[in-house]
Amino acid sequence: MVPAQWYLLLAAAVFCIGLFGILTRRNALLFLMSVELMLNAANINFIAFSLQWGNVTGQTFALFTMALAAAEVAIGIGIILVLYRNFKDTDVAKATTMRW
Repeated sequence: MVPAQWYLLLAAAVFCIGLFGILTRRNALLFLMSVELMLNAANINFIAFSLQWGNVTGQTFALFTMALAAAEVAIGIGIILVLYRNFKDTDVAKATTMRW
């Protein structure tokens, strides 16, 4: 059996990759993919602790997190389409011109 520490190390690595993607990318689609990586890292943690403690609470939270991620993608794709329609680019730095 794989110890829970290995799962937590994997989750930390995936979360750091997602955080690096958010901090360095300007493309809205890559930004959205980085947020998904961070949510998947949280799901790995939920499942690892669920495995360690022997109950299904972590798996239930991971299921709700996946539903939240699906809703976030639906809204995010709509925002990306509006960005592309208005600016002909998905660069998030150009969206600052939409302010008052």
